[in-house]
Amino acid sequence: MNDDLAALQTRIDRTNELLQRMLAEVAKTPSTHAIFVDAGYLYAAAGRLVAGTEDRRAFDLDAEGLIDALIDRARTIFADSRLLRVYWYDGARRRIHTAEQQTIAELPDVKVRLGNLNANNQQKGVDSLIRSDLESLARHRAISDAALLGGDEDLVSAVEAAQGYGARVHLWGIEAPEGRNQAEPLLWEVDSQRTLDLDFFKPYVSRRTAPAYEMAANRPTRENVRFVGAQIAAKWLAARGRDTLVELLPGHPYLPGSVDQDLLVEAEGLLQYSLRGQADLRRALRDGFWDHLRTQY
Repeated sequence: MNDDLAALQTRIDRTNELLQRMLAEVAKTPSTHAIFVDAGYLYAAAGRLVAGTEDRRAFDLDAEGLIDALIDRARTIFADSRLLRVYWYDGARRRIHTAEQQTIAELPDVKVRLGNLNANNQQKGVDSLIRSDLESLARHRAISDAALLGGDEDLVSAVEAAQGYGARVHLWGIEAPEGRNQAEPLLWEVDSQRTLDLDFFKPYVSRRTAPAYEMAANRPTRENVRFVGAQIAAKWLAARGRDTLVELLPGHPYLPGSVDQDLLVEAEGLLQYSLRGQADLRRALRDGFWDHLRTQY
């Protein structure tokens, strides 16, 4: 009997020793955090806050400087933690990097992940990418804390998934000029909340000045403008793909606002002439665009 008790005590002592070693190793292992940026939310909210518009074409974003600022902010919040990397989620047509996205992808400690961008410039698949990365990193104990810059209610499932594996999720928001730009269910689920204000973003967002085209005597003819519309349609077909542009056909003769704006800006650049207030020329531009598009289907 005494021998059994002695053996049991030996096993208990050995187990305690192993636990103590494990706890000592865990204590020596630094915490790790990552930053997850929903670029769609960032551009819309920061553009509205600093430049007064959500239209990306109306302002420039110094992504490199902003990412450095986000890393510095995380360093002060997670003082005893090391950065894994910054994840930058954005949309692109056919998931092909734009020049700006390629530049961001080349930054150190930054991983760009792309969802799709439809004909209305709406992101598709970004939320699922965020959930996949958050869940995977938490499951493999690659991170202990996640700073999430976003506001979409669809991110709630990503937060819950990461928390289920023991990671803490900290929601970062962008100051809203009025109201709120983050979904309440998302605010309820996270472990902490912080708001980045106007002063934080001012150094990194600047409004573009519109190109000044001469309203000169060399007003283009309707035929010239119509030809430019067809040229742009051909270019877009090659760059954006038939599947993307075929989505526009049911809306003929109308174009989604964002597509119509892109068409106008590109045409003005080619013509070196402002089409603002020129209703007849803008109709000719759209007619040329549709004529070419419809001949391809």
